[in-house]
Amino acid sequence: MKAVITPAYLPNIYYLSWLLNQEKIFFTADTHYQKQTFRNRCEIYGPNGKLKLTIPITHQKAQLHQKENEVQIAFVSAWQKQHWKSLCAAYRSSPYFEFYEADIHPFYTNKTALLLEFNLALLEKIMALIEFPFKYELISWDPSLHYRMDGLIEAKKKKVLNLLPYHQVFQNKFGFIENLSILDLLFNLGPNTLDYLKNQAFEY
Repeated sequence: MKAVITPAYLPNIYYLSWLLNQEKIFFTADTHYQKQTFRNRCEIYGPNGKLKLTIPITHQKAQLHQKENEVQIAFVSAWQKQHWKSLCAAYRSSPYFEFYEADIHPFYTNKTALLLEFNLALLEKIMALIEFPFKYELISWDPSLHYRMDGLIEAKKKKVLNLLPYHQVFQNKFGFIENLSILDLLFNLGPNTLDYLKNQAFEY
């Protein structure tokens, strides 16, 4: 059976490590969207500790369940401006923020209607920045052929991973915080990000 997953917003290290270990990546687009997951949220290391960033979505009152490829991003609030401001506050003084800033900033100025498309485009950019050949296929969910890696995208379940520590901007205040967004790793380790991910020994 093929293992499938849903694209996440600025996914965490655990999620990225799993992707790197797949011969081919399969994303589902026609399963039901689930709340309280990393589909529309991520966690970064801000000046006051762990900070959650959430992309607001448009809720369709006429539908009890939306499919992944139908979920629209809501732009009633200036969430892009808020997220970028938070990223700057968290990582402006990190070693590699300025190196990658021009690649990431357009995602917080240009508008993409669908959450799935936004997440995939951002993930493609991140994979290019860490120089990992990223190939994936969007497939229709079939429970007789596929199994879902839901544990990688659930936001409420916390798992102690014992990640190899690396330098974080505010670790002198709050210590090492593991399994944050891939941007925490990228802005702090830069070109060494891919090697770090490959050196993790996770059980999925």
